[in-house]
Amino acid sequence: MITALAVGLIASLAGCKQQQVEETETTVQKIVLLDETLSPTEADETVMALTPDGPLLPSVEGVSAEYTDPIPDYLRPGMQHPVVVKLQERLMMLGFMDTDEPTDLYGDVTMNAVKIYQRQNKLAQDGVIGPNTLKAILSPEAKYYAAQKEDEGDDIGRIQQRLYELGYLATADMVTGHFGDSTETAVKKMQEVNALDQDGKVGRKTMNLLYSEEVKPNMLSFGETSDVVLAAQKRLKLLGYMTSEPDGNYGNDTVMAVKQFQSRNDQVVDGYLGPSTRIALNSDMAVPNGLRLGDSGDTISKVQDMLSKLGYIHSGNVTGYYGEITENAVKLFQRTNNLSVDGAVGAQTMAMLTGGGAKRAPANAPRQTTGSSGSSSGGRTQTGGSSSSSGGGMPNTGTASGSASALISVAKSKLGSPYVWGAKGPNSFDCSGFVYWCLNQVGVRQSYITSSGWRSVGRYTKITSFSNLRAGDIIVVSGHVGIVAEGGTVVDASSGNGRVVHRSLSSWWRNNFICGWRIFG
Repeated sequence: MITALAVGLIASLAGCKQQQVEETETTVQKIVLLDETLSPTEADETVMALTPDGPLLPSVEGVSAEYTDPIPDYLRPGMQHPVVVKLQERLMMLGFMDTDEPTDLYGDVTMNAVKIYQRQNKLAQDGVIGPNTLKAILSPEAKYYAAQKEDEGDDIGRIQQRLYELGYLATADMVTGHFGDSTETAVKKMQEVNALDQDGKVGRKTMNLLYSEEVKPNMLSFGETSDVVLAAQKRLKLLGYMTSEPDGNYGNDTVMAVKQFQSRNDQVVDGYLGPSTRIALNSDMAVPNGLRLGDSGDTISKVQDMLSKLGYIHSGNVTGYYGEITENAVKLFQRTNNLSVDGAVGAQTMAMLTGGGAKRAPANAPRQTTGSSGSSSGGRTQTGGSSSSSGGGMPNTGTASGSASALISVAKSKLGSPYVWGAKGPNSFDCSGFVYWCLNQVGVRQSYITSSGWRSVGRYTKITSFSNLRAGDIIVVSGHVGIVAEGGTVVDASSGNGRVVHRSLSSWWRNNFICGWRIFG
């Protein structure tokens, strides 16, 4: 007997089948060009007649019945059915769920995404999938995610938090989870400053901009001069982040120092002195700077340049990567200037380097010069014989040892932990928060970055061939990130499963592969 949900699915497939394309950068660009809100229309469908010897489900013109198990009239949390795979795929494409390998489990994360969809489309927000909701979601005319006035939910709280960080909401108590007048005003102001249509709604373009490095904040930023900037510079200097003397001018040195501070203090790394960054900066809990082996960036280049001018390192080793040559030069500098010798540039070492009273390297001391490529430069690329970003078959990831093995063990220790958007551990995670937490547990000082940020992190060896992935690597796919484990598997915080899982590197990972990063070795 055909259930109501099955008929709804088949009808929607008639209009949706031609829309199914592999989610590539081209597809994303195509969707971006759509209006942020679309009026729903009925999809034309022609349902073929049933026969006694025919398939369990009817066919739609050009589409065969896909499922041998009857689709239940209603999908509720905890239920499993192959149709959930298609449901999750569509929710991810429309921006209601974080991108992940879809599963057949209708769990809490999927339910919450459905509730947001129902809220946006003026349906009862019960998180239950009935025929009408399923048909609406799978329709090619389905609306992309758009938050607007009077909406309520955790997603609204996340939007408000980012608006607060960017200086468009004045105080932290305005992060309420309710999209009221103040939030609409803040969104319109952000849209105005960033040359978007000022409709006060958070659709695809506005949401993408919120987390983009190109977003223009409503706060202290590059080019400004004020006593507030001077006070922040002095605090950054005290904590070991400023490589120049405070002067009240928000220049390149200040941008680098702010980014370095943000990366060490669990802030969004954007180089702006927004409310959250200023609160963290002036807190007694602010984490001081500590540049060390494996770090990279403009601040490292500045430190290396200062060491070079004092005779501790050859100018050819000013690379922006903190390798063994830089570490040895720092140790010599610390020893010569009567500092604790640990090879790391902390607040005292930075103060000595930038204070004008540092001693030059002893005349008889060997200047650190270029050694192996692995110790002096970052951002290396390893293709494994293929220049294709998705080339090769399924990877033989092998076994792990040393630090890579420790990373995988830490990752597996969190199996079953719930997936929560924006969570960075220790008891719940999203995909990028999970990688961030695991790396820091094994001593890799990696700042929190989103899955899109992992596309160009730069400091590790880049793997451009899917078949060349090894256990302990970080794998980056479209909208998602995970930790490669032994035997062709991956450990990741999965929105589709609603928890941290250990699963095979299936064809989904290969088809959506962007790159990998080799952290160790």
